[in-house]
Amino acid sequence: MIGLLQRVSHASVVVDGTTVGAIEGGLMVLLCAERGDSEKQADALLTKLLAYRVFSDDAGKMNRSVSDVGGGLLLVPQFTLAADTQSGTRPSFTPAAAPEDGRRLFDYFVAQAASRHAQVATGQFGADMKVSLTNDGPVTFWLQVKPAPAKA
Repeated sequence: MIGLLQRVSHASVVVDGTTVGAIEGGLMVLLCAERGDSEKQADALLTKLLAYRVFSDDAGKMNRSVSDVGGGLLLVPQFTLAADTQSGTRPSFTPAAAPEDGRRLFDYFVAQAASRHAQVATGQFGADMKVSLTNDGPVTFWLQVKPAPAKA
């Protein structure tokens, strides 16, 4: 499972002219389930994401997590993060989870996040979303949790 997180001073998602999710300071996270991902990868990614230290402490060092600072969490489904771009000029999306698995894992991730973090907003799975953000820094990190390789 992939999470592209950006430290933001503001972020929002609009669908059909209506804001469906918005936060002030915190993390905007694009989420993507890959083939073979399960709730185990979602749980591991969420744990890492909530503890990832990308906010400054009093000395100006990135030593605080979104949980430490009480920041917002805007979770946005983004299957294109799994694109294979190694050949040609058109991405292949075969590494992405099937849509029904992607939706299930996104919904699971959101539910788990809401049970562990006070301020959670979301985009809308499968919708044409307009995402706006002000990246603070800029600070952007790619987090990925892969399934364990199958045992022979």
